[in-house]
Amino acid sequence: MRKYILVISCFMVITAIKAQEVWTLEKCVEYALTNNIQVKQQLLLVKSQQAMLQQDKLSLLPSVNAGASHGYNFGQTVDRYTNQFATNRVQSDNFYLGSSVTLFGGLQKINQIKQRKSDLEATHFDTDKFMDDMSLNIATGYLQILYYHELVKTTENQLKATELQSGRLKKLVEAGALAQGDFFTLEAQRAAENSQVVSARNNLDIAYLTLVQMMDIPSTKGFEIESPDLEMALQPSLSISPEQIYGAALETQPVIKSAESRVKSSEIGLYLAQGGQSPTLTLQGSLGSGYSGAAQILESFSIIIPDVTKVAPSAFIPGTDGKPLQNIWAYSGIPVYKTKPFNDQIKDNLNRSISLNLNIPIFNGWATRTAISRARMNVENSQYNLELSKLQLRKTIEQAYADAKAALNNYDASTIGVNAARESFRYADSKFSLGSLNSVDYNNSKKDLEKAESDQLRAKYEFIFKSTVLDFYMGKPLSLKRK
Repeated sequence: MRKYILVISCFMVITAIKAQEVWTLEKCVEYALTNNIQVKQQLLLVKSQQAMLQQDKLSLLPSVNAGASHGYNFGQTVDRYTNQFATNRVQSDNFYLGSSVTLFGGLQKINQIKQRKSDLEATHFDTDKFMDDMSLNIATGYLQILYYHELVKTTENQLKATELQSGRLKKLVEAGALAQGDFFTLEAQRAAENSQVVSARNNLDIAYLTLVQMMDIPSTKGFEIESPDLEMALQPSLSISPEQIYGAALETQPVIKSAESRVKSSEIGLYLAQGGQSPTLTLQGSLGSGYSGAAQILESFSIIIPDVTKVAPSAFIPGTDGKPLQNIWAYSGIPVYKTKPFNDQIKDNLNRSISLNLNIPIFNGWATRTAISRARMNVENSQYNLELSKLQLRKTIEQAYADAKAALNNYDASTIGVNAARESFRYADSKFSLGSLNSVDYNNSKKDLEKAESDQLRAKYEFIFKSTVLDFYMGKPLSLKRK
């Protein structure tokens, strides 16, 4: 019993330690890419393409087939092994072994293997693209949690400041030094700020829920993320131009690699369609034998000796002078047959064949020409898709760069605004505490500070996310720890 208690206690301790584990961005991304069901489904597509490629390679080998049959025939039929009519029930057995190999088929199978390899490459890159999108979504959810964490702290600090001022104001009102209307105005502000705190906390809970759902974690209970120092993340260099980022992205982004692989696949598909015009030469061989119950062999012959006393005169052949030349005795016999043995029939009926077959396509309703035309259009369409992918990538990078630059400018401007608003509010707070400033002006000054802090916080995380995306397009791993 003590052993069971010890095991349960250890399990509870391990569970508690795991529940208190802090998740970094890198760990969240790794966990999602390992456990997310959609990622697993995407990996199954890769395995399916690999299996199809393996099958295409094995199709180069000769095909070998064997067959056997056992049956009975009732009624009149021509036996295939005796070439005679059989009227009784006849048992038959047939055995077959055949092989075929394509010696030349317009390089169809070779090109099919090449095309399958290109399709497999494209599927690999599609999977990488899916994982990249998943990683960016995880990063977005992670930053959303950090944003609402800071927003909750900001709104709570604002609420604490208002509650502190409300306590002071209540004492002034009770002492008759200040009008009661100012107290009610401040109370209304406190209620509004309390609502903002509740809203920020709800948004934080939703952000946590969104992240764990993307990671396919059953519950948010015990799930906490790391709050890294983001000061270094606010100081990256934007000296690299969008053109440089785009040039690097062309070499690393899977969406471009996938489109290039599909262009290659479509070009090989054109060769496949053109190969339909080529003759096909195949080599075939077969080995067969069989058994028939109608195949008979003579087993014995019973001779019957006639009775000379009962021989008719017609049994004598006369000579030239009318006298009997000799005595002719008429003998008769009964043949006895048996079914030819199985092993003997298999040996005697053995048949071998080998043949070369040449198939020359002449006219098939213009189907081959139509297939070639469609293959050419598919090549052209895949090239257009590649160009569209490049244009979309350039557009995304330029937009992310512009957003990051704007967010950085907004952050710098809002930082100046926050500093000014804090000084202004500090001055207003002192005057309000002394009773030389009414509650309306005090609330306006506090609202200005709240708006400045909110704008700064939004610009801060907007810049961090956009700069992280730019680093990602440069081929760098997702991380909030800048060096």
